[in-house]
Amino acid sequence: MMGRQRGQREVSCQDGRVSATELCRKCINQIQRTRYLNAFITITEETAMEQAQRTDNRLRTGKPLGPLDGIPFSVKDNFCTENIETTCASSMLKDYVPPFNATVVQKLLDQGAVLVGKTNLDEFAMGAGSTDGAFGPVRNPWSYTSSYREQSTEDPDSDWAITGGSSGGSAAAVASLSSFLALGSDTGGSTRNPGSLCGVVALKPTYGLLSRHGLIPLVNSMDVPGIMTRSVHDAATVLRILQGRDERDSTTVQAPSTPPSLPEHFDIRDICVGIPKEYHAPGLSKDTLAQWSRVADMFEQAGARVQEVSLPHTQHSIVCYHVLCCCEVASNMARFDGLEYGHCSKVDSSTDAMYATTRHEGFNSVVRRRILSGNYFLLKSNYERYFVKAQQMRRLIAEDFKNVFRSGIDVLLTPTTLSDAAHYSDFIQEDNRTRSAQEDVFTQPVNMAGLPAVTVPTALSHRGLPIGLQLIGQTLQDWKLLTVAQWMEQKVNFPIIHLHGESNEKELNRSVVCNK
Repeated sequence: MMGRQRGQREVSCQDGRVSATELCRKCINQIQRTRYLNAFITITEETAMEQAQRTDNRLRTGKPLGPLDGIPFSVKDNFCTENIETTCASSMLKDYVPPFNATVVQKLLDQGAVLVGKTNLDEFAMGAGSTDGAFGPVRNPWSYTSSYREQSTEDPDSDWAITGGSSGGSAAAVASLSSFLALGSDTGGSTRNPGSLCGVVALKPTYGLLSRHGLIPLVNSMDVPGIMTRSVHDAATVLRILQGRDERDSTTVQAPSTPPSLPEHFDIRDICVGIPKEYHAPGLSKDTLAQWSRVADMFEQAGARVQEVSLPHTQHSIVCYHVLCCCEVASNMARFDGLEYGHCSKVDSSTDAMYATTRHEGFNSVVRRRILSGNYFLLKSNYERYFVKAQQMRRLIAEDFKNVFRSGIDVLLTPTTLSDAAHYSDFIQEDNRTRSAQEDVFTQPVNMAGLPAVTVPTALSHRGLPIGLQLIGQTLQDWKLLTVAQWMEQKVNFPIIHLHGESNEKELNRSVVCNK
């Protein structure tokens, strides 16, 4: 069952209120209508309509495959999809068509979910804005809402905000009502960051709870498939389907037993909420700080215990993450050599020349810089100084979280990003490395510790753009985390998006119930 977001109506495929083909057609039309967002790299219209028709055939016989049967979804273009191009938004993988589906994609298809397209991203998921891919930047749907446009006197084609990255296309797809759910990847905040900036729920599960098989790797020790939806209830529904062991991924773990759905009534007085003092970071906007304080007060007034906690090694996490990320990137990108995978240069004067030219032509400057940095950190003369030290610091960062949770804290409440979404013209003034360091400050420590975290849309800024807050939970307590997140979601009453000058979103701005 796909849950209903506050203020939304429900749509049911099963009871005949809407057919799967009708729902799919509406999403495809919405994708076409919002092409200016550049959220999608590939639209799978023909196969999507065929999948939707098969759902309708099943529903007519009363044999749905599961709670997602007939629900349109989209997938970040770094997940392998059988017979559908998978590019990682890079020239290196142009025209690459995988012969298999990523495990998480296959699980959704097995439930009858309908794949409507592959979404845009930063090249090989390296970035914090979805601005550095080979197919151009993704635009934030909230840049085209009445609440934003009424305060802007500039041309919409020049005065638009970023989605955040690197799963910006997936966030824009859900926010623009083109998909009811989307898969992203989260290595240092790449679902939670755009989830916050685009006003959607973004869940980064516990490391190992979801299979990474078929997710083209960035940082193997931190990569996690992420879930983006319009409500916490929907995220929980998808998590139940995707979680669990996969024989193709040795890092997966057995999913803990959970109830059929999140509880409708939950006593928040049983919860202790921690507020990390180190997360009062430089550059935190007044709007974000105000929302952080408001929600903390909301928890306290409802009877939850709220107390300040310390994560002393947080200040070192950005540098630590940068070293480890570059090291694993250098290793993972070595496979793209012009012989085994992807683009191959026409330069054939020597093997070395072919390698070098292939990688120069196939990778953008962001990827090349991370490869060079990683190989530098891994040099024999530098290995102890950089890689080993970063691994030691990672252990200390993880211990900080463990100590806090051992003290009785159930969840941590933090900002997700420093502010609402930046203007594209302002965002590109700084290099990718600087932007990523700024935008991931609240999110990437979670990846280094392997913890679950979720971003919940909280309010609109004074500019009319979304602000989200992050809840961080304990290892494998994703369900408890989502239970608290749902309580928070119901209290903050985040507004429904209204795209400027369009009435079509009224029909799509609702969650879906297929199988009660």
